[in-house]
Amino acid sequence: MVIHGTHMVRVLVVWCIVASPSARAMNHGFAPSFDYKDALSKAILFFEGQRSGKLPSTQRVKWRDDSALFDGESKGVNLSGGYYDAGDNVKFGWPMAYTICLLSWAAIEYPRQINSVHQLGYLQSEIRWGSDFILKAHVSSTKLYTQVGDGNRDHSCWERPEDMDTPRTVIEINAQSPGTEVAAESAAALAAASIVFKSVDSKYSSKLLKHSKSLFEFADKYRGSYQGSCPFYCSYSGYNDELLWASAWLYKATGESRYLNYATSNQRWSQAATEFSWDNKFVGAQTLLAKEYFAGKSDLETFKAGADSFVCAVMPKSGSVQIRTTPGGLLYTRDSSNLQYASGASMVLLAYSNVIIGGVQCGPTKFTPDQIKSFAKSQVDYILGKNPLKMSYMVGYSSKYPTHVHHRGASIDSVYAHPAKVGCNDGYSSYYSSSNPNPNIHVGAIVGGPDSNDGFADMRSDSSHLEPTTYMNAAFVGSVAAFLGDNSNCQLDWLQTPKTNLVDII
Repeated sequence: MVIHGTHMVRVLVVWCIVASPSARAMNHGFAPSFDYKDALSKAILFFEGQRSGKLPSTQRVKWRDDSALFDGESKGVNLSGGYYDAGDNVKFGWPMAYTICLLSWAAIEYPRQINSVHQLGYLQSEIRWGSDFILKAHVSSTKLYTQVGDGNRDHSCWERPEDMDTPRTVIEINAQSPGTEVAAESAAALAAASIVFKSVDSKYSSKLLKHSKSLFEFADKYRGSYQGSCPFYCSYSGYNDELLWASAWLYKATGESRYLNYATSNQRWSQAATEFSWDNKFVGAQTLLAKEYFAGKSDLETFKAGADSFVCAVMPKSGSVQIRTTPGGLLYTRDSSNLQYASGASMVLLAYSNVIIGGVQCGPTKFTPDQIKSFAKSQVDYILGKNPLKMSYMVGYSSKYPTHVHHRGASIDSVYAHPAKVGCNDGYSSYYSSSNPNPNIHVGAIVGGPDSNDGFADMRSDSSHLEPTTYMNAAFVGSVAAFLGDNSNCQLDWLQTPKTNLVDII
């Protein structure tokens, strides 16, 4: 975790009788196909290449440097920090909050697995880098800054974040100009993160929860669809999904019945979904609330039915399948950045398979929890190389992976290798248009992926298939962690340690 100051925090230490990766995976009933420990560590490392602001001394991605240090200055607020969403230099609050929520969910769902491979400290660090930014952006009970940077101007230039000179436009939502989707998503992210840090830094956890409750109240009281980040992140599914999602996370974080009652009284909002994405959280909310149904809260059956519907919509050989797969077995929702949907589906299917009892009936076919997990695993394995091209869609994993990633920082020589400024047009002519591989290997970045026939051309100009995103990696973290084994022989303990640096636990 990234920790500041000199007072003490409690650090989680896991004492384990650690089996080999193969044995741990077999404990789950699935033989390992790839080195999931390596894949997880690289997927987490990716986020350090997406950081904005003043980089810490513990920064592991060395081709990056400080950037956007004066974000928010035009509004008299410090909005430095946070993450660039993809291969550009804009900070979009909505997908950033979704990213933090997914990373937190992974840490909550699989803490022992992630700890067993020494990655939970790093994961907490990446979560905190994003949650700190959301706290900065939430400046009052009815004001949240939701974007820094001008997407159109930024996309017209090809510059390293360290060099960028495009406008750092600041967008906000407030009572007069609401944006329920991003306010509720930010509430969900902070609620989930508060659970992650509850036993690590209770004061910080309480702060996250306080802001989460305030954001949820703001989102619910001042309803209005968020359009501030269009045409890049437009709301297509409305905001009811985010409100249900946030209430589910707040119930999980607090145990307060008012949040569960909110979801229960608004069950009519629940919709059948065929994707889990930055825009559509219905199946995420349904999965969280279905867990409560299986725990005995029978009045939540609508949400259990919604989660079942998603399983039936995506599982091959389902009698009501709606999303096709490629010839190589990849779930294919849409052409642009499709791996976000495959990894998102994998994450939510795995989370649901952990709680369902008996299985899911889809017409004449019943899918057991193990069958659902097996399909989710096939999506993880496809991304890592079990596909017709036998290539990894994660940069730096295995010997064959994309080398022309659509990413400004990775495609231009670092400021250490080339200290002189690379301007807007120079970046396009000298780097974007170059046929050479990217000079910086953005380890862990998962690109958009292949086309509907499993074809893939490694071209930097093809942003639909070559651009990585934070939320694509976040969903992958929440998927691959499931296959590290259950580590049932582990014991959790807590130690007092100074708040001084990033700690890789055990």
